[in-house]
Formats: sequence, structure tokens, C-alpha cells
Amino acid sequence: MFFVSLPFSTFEENFLYMKTREELIDELLDLAFAEDIGDGDHTTLCCIPADEMGKSHLLIKEEGILAGVEIARMVFNRFDKDLKMTVFINDGAHVKPGDIAFEVEGRVRSLLQTERLMLNIMQRMSGIATVTHKYMEELKGLKTKVLDTRKTTPGMRLLEKDAVKIGGGMNHRIGLFDMILLKDNHVDFAGGIANAINKAHEYLKQNHKDLKIEIEVRNLDELQQVLNLGGVDRIMFDNFSPELTKKAVEMVGGRYETESSGGITFANLRSYGECGVDFISVGALTHSVKGLDMSFKAC
Repeated sequence: MFFVSLPFSTFEENFLYMKTREELIDELLDLAFAEDIGDGDHTTLCCIPADEMGKSHLLIKEEGILAGVEIARMVFNRFDKDLKMTVFINDGAHVKPGDIAFEVEGRVRSLLQTERLMLNIMQRMSGIATVTHKYMEELKGLKTKVLDTRKTTPGMRLLEKDAVKIGGGMNHRIGLFDMILLKDNHVDFAGGIANAINKAHEYLKQNHKDLKIEIEVRNLDELQQVLNLGGVDRIMFDNFSPELTKKAVEMVGGRYETESSGGITFANLRSYGECGVDFISVGALTHSVKGLDMSFKAC
């Protein structure tokens, strides 16, 4: 089961409560319906009788990787438990124009009021899954895996990171709570590499937490400092060239996981993977992806 720690209130900053993944998604859907429907879908209410029944299907209009089918089921169920969904194509499948992913049958009013939210989610998730799949295909034959980042749409992080996994990539960390990642600012404010790593271990011990530690390095000198001290699980090479990355991987010698980040595009992705890094993190998987074209049509 997935849990997330969140601030309970502004005046009780140290009090944390736990929420399941399902609860977080339910809250996202409730907010999304509230902002879209408000006090009522007056267009639908004015021309569609309350007892009118019908059926709509999800029509794929662009080639890619399908993602979000199970979330779509949650959308329909959250709004109207009487809607019946029949799935023909599951998450992770390669789709092409003309494919029908699923049908939904029930009250026409419900079909119309859930249409846009379902499409917004599925187009976004399918776009992310499609791009992720493209990146993973570029690395075929190498050990390197593509990671996502925290550069996600506020409120939709769980769904977008799900889409990365559906597309064949891997999740980095979900948020600030499930891993220690000592980036350049942390290192500078802490007073250097050694201070940052030592303070991380002290914190974990004092708070009885078992979290992996990753540290970002900006040059080979900082990398050598980390190697001299140890105490980390992964080392991130920030804005290294492929040539410098290859040398850094050789210096690490398999003692720690390695990750490349910064300045990496699809065009140079494979050259970084060929350096032997374990992971390449790509913010573009989520922060600027184009949605996959699809529509929800009466049938």
C-alpha cells in the first residue's frame, strides 16, 4: 500500500498524517470535478433528460502507448457507480488511430459530465507513456534505465509517474519524503560534501528512518570527495558531458549506483547510456510532454 506524509495544518506543522494512494487520487478527482462542474453542467442539464441512457467509446486518434485506463475507471465510478465500463485495450498497449480502447454505458448525463476529466487524464498519461517508451527504445541493449523527476503537474504526480512506469521507465522518488537527495544547494548550505552526508546519516539515525541517500556532484573533485567518504547509495553526475560521464563511471567502479542528469536530450541520450550509467533522469518526460490525441464519442 502506498502512503504519503502531508502537513496536517498550517498551525500544526509537525503533525503528519498518512494517506493511501487511493485517497489521494479520490481527492484529486473530487477537486477536478468541482472545478469543472461547479454548481452544475447546465448545458447537459438543459437538454438531456435525467433518465436518458446511452453508450460512448474512447476512440484513439494518434499512435502511441495507452495509459490511464484504470484511472478512467475510477473517474467513472467516482461520479456514477452505475456506469458500466468494458475495456478492450489495457494500459501499456501500443495503439493506433481507429482503435477503440473501451466503451462506457449508462446515464447520458454522466457520460457527458465525466468526458473531459477522463480525457484530460488519459491524454496526459498516454502522452507521457509514449515519450517514455520512445526514450527506453533509444536505450535498448544497454543497462541504463530512464528515470522521471519531480517536474510534474501539481496534484497529478502519482498519475504522471504511473504513466512513466507504463511506458517502461522507472520512478525516481515520489516526493521529498521517500529519499534523501543531496543536491548542490543542500551541499553548499550544509558546508560541503562531507558535512551534507554526515548530517544525513545523523538525521536518519535520530529519526529512526531507513531512506536511501543520493548525492549530486558537479565535477570530478566533488566525486572524489564522495568516494573518499562513502555513505551513499547513488551518485548523480550533474551536467557532465558524455566524456566526463564515462570517466566518472570508471572512477565509481560499480561501488555505487550512478545517474546522469542535466543537459540530456533525446538526441544525446544514447551517448550517455553508452557511458555505463545506471540511470538517466529526464524532466522532459513529464514537464513538457504533448498529450496523445483521443476522443470520447457516442456510439
